[in-house]
Amino acid sequence: MANTSEIHNGLTINYNGDIYSVVKFQHVKPGKGNAFVRTKLKSLTSGKVIDNTFAAGHKIDVVRVERRKYQFLYKDESGYHFMNNETYDQISLDEKLLDRADLMKEGSNVEVLFHAEKEIPLQIEQPQYVVLEVTYTEPGVKGDTATNTLKPATVETGATVRVPLFINTGEKIKIDTRSGEYLERAKT
Repeated sequence: MANTSEIHNGLTINYNGDIYSVVKFQHVKPGKGNAFVRTKLKSLTSGKVIDNTFAAGHKIDVVRVERRKYQFLYKDESGYHFMNNETYDQISLDEKLLDRADLMKEGSNVEVLFHAEKEIPLQIEQPQYVVLEVTYTEPGVKGDTATNTLKPATVETGATVRVPLFINTGEKIKIDTRSGEYLERAKT
């Protein structure tokens, strides 16, 4: 058992019978009254995000998790298949453990969060950015760059991303995996 002074981003706790990861927190000491900790918690089983306030000194049940490196192999009707980079063991996981699964390219490396005591996968974390090739987009109109206009583009994984007008088919772009937004052209 720990208390609220040990809360930090990424901490995994057992709360109300579910496992949550701390996404955001803020220690608050008002002028009157007792201190408290405002948190934003994300359920690792359902993906639901909740806001919660803990009183200062409140006991929290910390869950021990392990991060293991896996390689994404392929997707089929039974789920997403990954291989452990050290032991070469393969596992199949459900899509609900993934955020932005449509940006995951075969052969890419991810980290899988495991509940250390129960050996069950909790969440799959992709790298912060991915570089993907644009397979289709409408050509931009020459001279139409006065406004910050975006157009849809399909990338090699099948995902659709909004890109600036100057991006053409065949170019590689850098995409943020948390938001799915275009960042920049990939440097070659």
